[in-house]
Amino acid sequence: MASISRTMAQFALSLDYNDIPLNVIKEVKRFLLDSIGCALAACGNEDMEAAHKYIKNIGGTEQATVIGYGTRSNIVNTTFMNSLLIRALDYNDIYWEQDPSHPSDIIPAALSPGEWFNRSGKDILLGILIAYELEMRLCNAAVPGIREIGWHHASLTQLVSPLVSGRMMNLSEDEMVSAVGISGSSHFTLGGVVAGALTNMKNTADPMAVEAGVRAALLSKEGYKGPEEVYEGKEGVFEVINGVKWNEDKLIDGLGNKFLITQCGYKAFPTEALTHQPITAVLSVMEENNIACEEVKEVLIETTKRGKDILSDPSKYDPKTKETADHSLPYCVACAIVKGNVLPSDFEEETIFDARVRRILPLIKVKANPQIDSLFPRVKRAIVTIKTNRGEFTKTEDHAKGRPERPLSDEELIDKFKANAQGKLSKDSTSKVVDDTMNLESIDSISEYLRRLAI
Repeated sequence: MASISRTMAQFALSLDYNDIPLNVIKEVKRFLLDSIGCALAACGNEDMEAAHKYIKNIGGTEQATVIGYGTRSNIVNTTFMNSLLIRALDYNDIYWEQDPSHPSDIIPAALSPGEWFNRSGKDILLGILIAYELEMRLCNAAVPGIREIGWHHASLTQLVSPLVSGRMMNLSEDEMVSAVGISGSSHFTLGGVVAGALTNMKNTADPMAVEAGVRAALLSKEGYKGPEEVYEGKEGVFEVINGVKWNEDKLIDGLGNKFLITQCGYKAFPTEALTHQPITAVLSVMEENNIACEEVKEVLIETTKRGKDILSDPSKYDPKTKETADHSLPYCVACAIVKGNVLPSDFEEETIFDARVRRILPLIKVKANPQIDSLFPRVKRAIVTIKTNRGEFTKTEDHAKGRPERPLSDEELIDKFKANAQGKLSKDSTSKVVDDTMNLESIDSISEYLRRLAI
C-alpha cells in the first residue's frame, strides 16, 4: 500500500481545476479575499514592522512579493511574511473539529512559489484548495485533537505546506513525498505558544511551519530525501504523538471526491475562536434587551473547561499586549458590552487600556460548564447571563457569526475586506482587488495580482 504522504502527494498532483465544483471554487476565492484583507489590515502594526525589518535585513533573491509592503525577497522569506500578515490580527478563518486551525495561514505557500514559478490564477486556486482539504482532514484525524495533549496546530501545518508549494514548483511525486518527510519530521510546535501570557510567537508559530514546507520543497527539488512513512512509520507522527487515537481513514478516504472547505468558518471578530460564541451571545443580549453598558452589574460566561482555563486565567483580566487581549475572554466580552462590537482597533496599544472597558473586566465571571464540555467539540456552546437592576438576561449560543451555520454573505465578506483595506488601498484599488479575486481564474500570472496589493 502507498504511504499516507504518498497518497496525499498523488491527490495534490492529480487535482484538476475542471473537476472542482463551482461552489467550492467560489469558497476558495472568498477565503483568499478574506485573507488578503486580514494581511492588509495588519500592515504597519508594530510586530509586523519588526518582522518586515527582519525580512529586509536578511535580504534574498527577489523572487516574490510581500503583501501590502511590496517588498521583494526569496520565496521562503515572502511565504513567512505573508503568512504572518494573514495571521497577525487573529481575524482570518477558523476550522475546529478535533483540532483548531487556520488553513488560510497556508495560502502563501501557494502565492509566493506560484509567483516565482509563474503560475496562473487557476493554479493558485488549486493550491489553496489543497491547503484547506489536507489541513482540515488533519484537524479531524486525531481524537481528541493534538491540541488537547499540548501540541499546537502548526504541527499539522508542517505536513501540508510542502504539498501546496510542491504543486506550484512542479515537483515529482517522489519529490513531494520527500518534502513532506523533510518538513514533517522537523517542525513540531509546543502548545505553550498559546497558553498563559502570550507573546508575538502566538501568531508566528504557524507561519514558521508554512515557511518550513516551502524550504522543504526547495530542498527536495534539489535532491534531498525525507522519510516516506512520516505518519505511520517507526517513530513517526502516529507513534510519537500517541496520547490521541489516530484515524487514518479521515486523512485519505475520498480525497479528490469531496471537499471540506465549505465547512470552514470565517471570523466576524479578530479574536481567539472560543470567544466568538460568547461575543455573539453578549451582543444579542445587549441589543435584544436594550441594555446600556452602564447598567451592567455582572456578566456570567459559561463555556468549556478548556475555554475557562486558557481564556480567563489571571493574565487575561489585565491584558497588556494584543496577543493576550485577543485571547482574553473577559476583555473581548467587555469590548462587546462597551462598544457594541469587537474590531481590530480594540487591540491597539492605546485602546487596550480603555477605562470604560477596564471597568467592566472585574464584573465578568467565567465558569466551566460540564454539560457544555460534553457537547464539545461538535458544538461549541456558550451561555451568557447579564445582570442589571432590571433583572437577568440569558442567551445560549451554539453558532458564532461566520460559521457555516451562520455564514457571512458575499456582501458581508466584501464589507469586511473593505474595512480591512481602508487606509491601505484606495477605493478604486480595493474594488479592483475584489473583482480580480472573484475572477482569479482569468489571471494568467499571479504576479500581476500580488503587485496590485502594494500599499
